[in-house]
Amino acid sequence: MAIKILLTLIFLTVMIGVGIYSRRHSGTVEGFVLGGRNVGPWLTAFAYGTSYFSAVVFIGYAGQFGWKYGLSASWIGVGNAIIGSLLAWLVLGRRTKLMTQHIRSKTMPDFFGTRFASEKLRIAASVIAFVFLIPYTAGVYKGIGTLFELGFSTDTFHLDYSWCVAGMAVLTAVYVILGGYKATAINDFIQGVIMLFGITAVVVAVLGLKGGLVEACTKLGEIQPEKIMPGGGGFTSLFGPDPLGLLGVVILTSLGTWGLPQMVGKFYSITDESAIRRGTVISTVFAFLVAGGCYFLGGFGRLFPPPETGGKLAFDAIVPSMLTTLPDALIALVVLLVLSASMSTLASLVLTSASTMTLDIIYRDKHSEDGEVVSAQIDDSVAEKIERRKVVVMRVLIMFFIALSLLIALNPPTFIAQLMGVSWGALAGAFLAPFVLGLYWRRTSAFSVWCCFAWGVGLTTVNMLAGNPINPIDCGAVAMLGGFAVVPLATLLGPRPDTKHVDDIFKCYEKP
Repeated sequence: MAIKILLTLIFLTVMIGVGIYSRRHSGTVEGFVLGGRNVGPWLTAFAYGTSYFSAVVFIGYAGQFGWKYGLSASWIGVGNAIIGSLLAWLVLGRRTKLMTQHIRSKTMPDFFGTRFASEKLRIAASVIAFVFLIPYTAGVYKGIGTLFELGFSTDTFHLDYSWCVAGMAVLTAVYVILGGYKATAINDFIQGVIMLFGITAVVVAVLGLKGGLVEACTKLGEIQPEKIMPGGGGFTSLFGPDPLGLLGVVILTSLGTWGLPQMVGKFYSITDESAIRRGTVISTVFAFLVAGGCYFLGGFGRLFPPPETGGKLAFDAIVPSMLTTLPDALIALVVLLVLSASMSTLASLVLTSASTMTLDIIYRDKHSEDGEVVSAQIDDSVAEKIERRKVVVMRVLIMFFIALSLLIALNPPTFIAQLMGVSWGALAGAFLAPFVLGLYWRRTSAFSVWCCFAWGVGLTTVNMLAGNPINPIDCGAVAMLGGFAVVPLATLLGPRPDTKHVDDIFKCYEKP
């Protein structure tokens, strides 16, 4: 216990110290939200990866899908690396950086408002982002709270889940409010290094408890699935007992990152195009090791006593139960691993939500007809006061967003995986297709964006209100892929965008 407490205190001290150090970069909106658009490839790649993977993956997804699909769950990690990282950087990285810098966009809703010349689109996107980032944040809280409750409770002392969740909320708020994006990027790098070492050590240790890799695979192969879907096999087969269900999870967790504001925002802040090329490689390797390791570990969950709550299998407790027999030093490393993953994601989520509400609803920049920001004729001292006021509002909204997510996490309505499914399904279902096509296809219209917003949010919300007749994971995957049919169809049927406005937007790609 002393080792766990000491390592955790050192870790938290470093995180807060980075926040204090980064205060000098957070005095302006550009510095607080984007780190001055001057963040290097290593910091950006690690920020992308650590925002991608959190307690939601390590505790929720790895446990639930490892239990359902066995070793074939590792394909989710492979998909995260190839689709969610490599292709995301190749397809979105350069074009996002150039277009958002050209139109002076700081957030994804700001992109929609300026790219499609619609203030109403900007507001709608802001509301969607703020509302549907909350369940995802609650899922992250639940994951870290569950593990801390396990790691710091003894036979004579029980650390209550609610105190764990509340403590993480306060600590995350402190270093994000102090240092903004620069603090989160530096901390993400430190946390990413811990995640790389941690997942490797934990996988080796857990397999060692079952006699090594070969022996563990042999034991897992002897367990028969309760139900095998068409084309499926056992828990050690290539695609597991439910290949189609596995594909839905791969799509949701891999393609979904392309439409999430907190992920795409990383491309806004990177320094230049050469940094994007290096960041692509770094981010892909990081995702392959971390995500692949998490899902591979979860695939052996059936070799350990299944935890139950109220007579039902507790998916969120599967991975923590696998770790209970590890040495204290390794449990301390696991705590730091999940703490690192979770705090980085929380920081990204709350910063995204607060900046979106502040810049796109409360303090909207006025734009001319060609999309350029119209700057008021004010002196520098007044402009500086306005900048400071915006940063203050963002810091207040960060506290509000954290408090709201905390309330849900203290009484979560469902498993972590389902919370994330609702969040990612609505956000990526609404944003993914119009954002990607808006970067590449000149004819993409504001009308088609409205249709996709209605499609993504509508499908996810109706499914949720109806009691989830479609699994939230599968519903999210359908919402994302369906957007690529909705946008082109609505573009062809609706009014055409203004040619001059579109030409001005796409000038950014003509520069050498």
